[in-house]
Amino acid sequence: MNFFDNLSDSLFFICGPCAIESRGFALETAAELKKIFSQVGLPFIYKSSFDKANRTSMSTFRGVGLNEGLSILAEVRSQLNIPVLTDVHETWQVKQVAEAVDMLQVPAFLCRQTDLIREVAQTGKPVNVKKGQFLAPWDMKNVMDKARQAAQEKDLRDDLFFACERGTTFGYGNLVVDMRGLQIMKETCGSRIIFDATHSVQLPGGQGTSSGGQRQYVPHLARAAVATGAVSGLFMEAHPNPDDAPSDGPNMLTFKQLPGLLRQLQSIYDLVKNS
Repeated sequence: MNFFDNLSDSLFFICGPCAIESRGFALETAAELKKIFSQVGLPFIYKSSFDKANRTSMSTFRGVGLNEGLSILAEVRSQLNIPVLTDVHETWQVKQVAEAVDMLQVPAFLCRQTDLIREVAQTGKPVNVKKGQFLAPWDMKNVMDKARQAAQEKDLRDDLFFACERGTTFGYGNLVVDMRGLQIMKETCGSRIIFDATHSVQLPGGQGTSSGGQRQYVPHLARAAVATGAVSGLFMEAHPNPDDAPSDGPNMLTFKQLPGLLRQLQSIYDLVKNS
């Protein structure tokens, strides 16, 4: 039994600060998000990264590191009784990460790395695979097929893999979202679809040594994605003070923005489902 087996007919959310900043920060933000999602009655997975291995510049914050980060996430998981998710970047990290979290995530830049896909698929844990900014929606079928085949080789469940849209490169330093792609991935991948409303508004390298973003458009894209009827979940990073965040601040919502938006998204989801 895992988090997804207990879901009712509602959206689920992957939400949390982009990067783990400290143990106290992680526990405080996870507790506040648990309160917010409990109040609106929606399920969520706490997300935060121990390492941002694909930062624009060497001078920017990467995170607290593997061992410290997994210790913090394990404490969030046990102390607050909420599921947690984090990224993996290397095959040698996978086993250790899988022991500490409920769901693994493959970053967009790494979705074509066959050995990494196979390794995460053979943990038996749910896996969120971000669609590369360089891929067409239908190309994700091959990624999902790799994951399912790897799971089947170990007699593991092969229905725990999610394809995640996070925008497509459009010119220099910009991303766009083709909403047709959500339905195309649903039809071709044979897996549930997640929409990443955070990184879809990213402006890669937009601040010179770090990425910029347009967080004001996150609610608009999130509502549009749910209205397609193709998504099962939404990925939305949030932070108490995004302007002070060391990673991806321009893309993250504030905690204050979440309750109203979450209620809107659930209403849209219910409307589309019931129609």
